[in-house]
Formats: sequence, structure tokens, C-alpha cells
Amino acid sequence: MSTTKIATRDAYGKALVKLGESRPDLVVLDADLSKSTKTADFAKAFPERFFEVGVAEQNLMGTAAGLAAAGKLPFASSFAIFATGRAFEQIRNTIAYPHLGVKIAATHAGITVGEDGASHQSIEDVGLMRMLPNMTVIVPADAVETEKAVWAAAELPGPVYLRLGRLAVPQVYPGDYRFTVGKAVVMREGSDLTFIANGLMVNEALVAAESLQARGVSARVLNLHTVKPLDEAAVIQAARETGAIVTAEEHSVIGGLGSAVAEVLGENCPVLMKRVGIYDRFGESGKPEALLEKYGLTARHLVTAAEEILARKNRS
Repeated sequence: MSTTKIATRDAYGKALVKLGESRPDLVVLDADLSKSTKTADFAKAFPERFFEVGVAEQNLMGTAAGLAAAGKLPFASSFAIFATGRAFEQIRNTIAYPHLGVKIAATHAGITVGEDGASHQSIEDVGLMRMLPNMTVIVPADAVETEKAVWAAAELPGPVYLRLGRLAVPQVYPGDYRFTVGKAVVMREGSDLTFIANGLMVNEALVAAESLQARGVSARVLNLHTVKPLDEAAVIQAARETGAIVTAEEHSVIGGLGSAVAEVLGENCPVLMKRVGIYDRFGESGKPEALLEKYGLTARHLVTAAEEILARKNRS
């Protein structure tokens, strides 16, 4: 793992500029947050293809849908809480229902928004988006995966939801990493249990697995970057081969990655499982690192969850 830390929102801004150089049909829209979402990078490079709609997220999605229907490749950005919450109806009826190729790249997801507090910390967005027919949902783990996901989303038919963060996170992939939508990545092999994570929790899972290795526990780490369509085969294989699953997400355990994995296991391969995430509560104002600690989203908490589930496994 690299010591380099880059926010996925920063990688998104840079990726848009590169993509814009090769895709003249690419247009980018924002809702008065371009400096924060980093779409300002694209606006500077291609001002004629950038549309600032103001504090009007519903118009943002409706306009993006119109541009997609007219043959353009629109990326629409805002904070995750506004993109998915305030504009849900527009996403459902004008983007997902007609299967239009709008790419919704929402930044500032999760509790690591930090001091902005609960009103701005979206911990429901993955659940909202994965419920929509036709929607692809991607949660990149680092800057490298974000850039690859942006390019992959541009080639994918239909709508895509890209979940991005404000906090700078460690780089877990080399530059030549090959990203495939809907295909999980085994980050580390293991035989005693499997961590299934996405977003910034992938790095935490890798750190936890390293710590467990020192204690004689072999933990697999699976990056399930695409929550929809889910790589069911990879989840089932991990369950059969390790017999215990711990999911990890910076999102509510209701409706997100943990729910998606539980649904697959419940129908195909029931095994012991523990969900690490936010348990039916709102966020609060604070430093991102302090919030991750308070809400139990660190490598230390993953180790504890692993030890609990292994104790249950050994008793069964």
C-alpha cells in the first residue's frame, strides 16, 4: 500500500479533463459546488461544455437527462446528500426509468464530510441508488480506481452512480490497475474469513488483515467496488471458501453493501456474517478521523469484528 493520500473527488476532477480531451460529446454539470466537487477543473479546460445550474439539484438532473437524450455524455455532480436526496424523483423518473446515460458523480459522501455535520453527511445514498432499476452503483476505493471508474462509466450504457469522498485516502492500487464494472477484486488471499469492503474501508480492511495475520489469522480482502450489479459469484466463493464474512462500508448497514451481500448469502450460501457500518443513526459534526473512530469504521474495529465472528465460527 502506498503512503500517498488523494481524495477521490480530486481524482474525479482530473479524470474529467482527460476524458474531455478524447470525448467531445462529454458535458459536465454542477449545482453551485464546482470548486468542492472538482468539476471546476473541467470548467476551466472546456468552458463551453460546462453547465452551472445553480442551487437547483432537481434541475441539474433534469437538464442532464435532456442532454443525454440529445446524444451527449453528461456527468452531473453535487454533494451526495443533495444529488440523491433532493433530486431522487428526477433521477428515478427522468434518468433511470428511460435508461438515459447520465453519470451522477456525487462527492462528499459518508461521515468523512466532517464538520459540515449530519445534514450534509449522506449515509443513505447507496441504498437509494441501488434500489433503482437500470442504475449501476460504483464506490471507488482510491484515486486510481476513481479515474478508471470514470472512464468505465463513460463507456457504460445507461445511468451510473459514482460515490466519491472529500477526505484524502491512501492509494491501494498501482497505476496500471485494470478496473472492470461488476467484477470484485481480491486484494489479499485468506482462508479463515473474508472482509468485503468498498470505498475508504478497503484500506482499513487491508490494515486489519495485516494485523490479524500477525495473530495467526488468515483474512481475505475483497473489494466490492460495484454494489450494483453485484459480483455474486465472488461473494459466494468467498463464503464457501472462508466460511465467515465481515462487510465494511462508510454507509448505513441498512440498504448498502452489507445488505447487498447479506441478500446474496441468504439465498445462495448462508454463513456467519457481521456488518461493519453505521447502525441506524445520523452522523454529527467532527473531524473525519474522529468520526470514523466514534462510528466504528477503522481497522481496529474490523479486527474486533473478525475476532467475534471467528469465535462464533469455532463454536459452531
